[in-house]
Amino acid sequence: MVDGTVSVLAVALAALAGVVLALLLAEVVSAVVRAAGRRTWLADNLSRRARRPLRFVLVTVAVWIALRIVSDGATPWRPAVDHVALIALIVSVAWLVGALAFVVEDAAVARYRTDVPDNRHARRVRTQVSVLRRVTVAVLALCAVAGVLLTFEGARTYGATLLASAGVASIVLGLAAQSTLANVFAGIQLAFTDAIRVDDVVVVEGEWGRVEEITMTYVVVHAWDDRRLILPSTWFTQTPFQNWTRRAADLLGTVELDLDWAVPVDAMRAELGRLLQDSELWDHRVGVLQVTEATGGHVRVRALASAADAPTLFDLRCHVREGLVAWLQREHPEALPRTRWSALDERPVGRTSSEPVGRTAPEDGDVSPSGGGPDAPLRRRRDQRAPTPPEGQPVTEPGHGAAARVPATPVQHDTIRLDRTSRLFTGSLQAVERSKAFSGPGQDVIEEREQTAEGLVPHDEGDDESRRG
Repeated sequence: MVDGTVSVLAVALAALAGVVLALLLAEVVSAVVRAAGRRTWLADNLSRRARRPLRFVLVTVAVWIALRIVSDGATPWRPAVDHVALIALIVSVAWLVGALAFVVEDAAVARYRTDVPDNRHARRVRTQVSVLRRVTVAVLALCAVAGVLLTFEGARTYGATLLASAGVASIVLGLAAQSTLANVFAGIQLAFTDAIRVDDVVVVEGEWGRVEEITMTYVVVHAWDDRRLILPSTWFTQTPFQNWTRRAADLLGTVELDLDWAVPVDAMRAELGRLLQDSELWDHRVGVLQVTEATGGHVRVRALASAADAPTLFDLRCHVREGLVAWLQREHPEALPRTRWSALDERPVGRTSSEPVGRTAPEDGDVSPSGGGPDAPLRRRRDQRAPTPPEGQPVTEPGHGAAARVPATPVQHDTIRLDRTSRLFTGSLQAVERSKAFSGPGQDVIEEREQTAEGLVPHDEGDDESRRG
């Protein structure tokens, strides 16, 4: 009885001593790391993340060694303690490796700032690191579970049997987890093909928002009204979507107004320039007003403006729209959209079958404008007169209309007329550069493609020989 009590007490004291020594050693290691790093961010992060797993590893190792010292192989509880200690060591080592991997990933992300205007590379690194972090956790967890299972004799036997039938098992598991595996591979593809990054502004399902999180199986999009859209990773690899910050964050926005034909376009263009100059939202790249449609009884005026990013562009478009509407109401109410209608005179007009269609004989006593009697040119019908011009426009006198004021053929010049407010693809250096970007690959590239296409067409050797003959 005394020997048993002494044995239990010795085991308890050995375990306690092991715990104390392990904790002291962990504190020493932590102090050395902090002193070596001189309180740098990396040293603090390493000490913070690795403190608990390192303590767990050291305590496990110290207690295991202490128990092996105070006992021998013939002790009944020795195999069970060794098994439990081995499992604890596997789990703690996996935890420590994961913590060290997180420290390395944090150091990689910390090198790139995301609070600067041009942060595309930083967002790409952040996206890839976030996916790699999840892959690391999954691999470590899988290895830890596999290591724990292999400590059991029955699991080792079952594992050998499973490896023998790995072909059938892989097919069954692949079919069962087809959608899950597709999302996993799609998540990895999104991270390393750079299609989207964290903080990218995208338009999905008719909603625009910011990519908040990219996981191995789904993507979280933070909508503009604080809703979250959860989309599977395969959605971004199989469905077209808009990425407003793929290469740059600056954007062009449109404001379209359907107005009356009497709208003063030049004055409206000047008002747009004034609105943009007075707004701190405009980035001074593009400010253009053009008439894009003139059908259906209205004139469609489109104002283009540029901003540094999507939220700023939204506010700028609203500012321009409100300013133009207020200006039209205040200065040119005749330009507001309206609907016109006219009533035709349906009174019958008498004529003989020999009279030409569309003309009426003058009544007795009527005199034509050039003088003469019934043989003078007949007057046109009332409903065939020229239409009345819109309200606010002067009436054109005969001989003084558009035909009388046709200018001579303009002379072509090589210089560029600098007019930033009237044209989108011509009229300024920025507009010409924009036009070149959307002009296509060039004639030389097109000719090269044609030659390549012709070279791919196989020739019939029989026809060539018959032609030579």
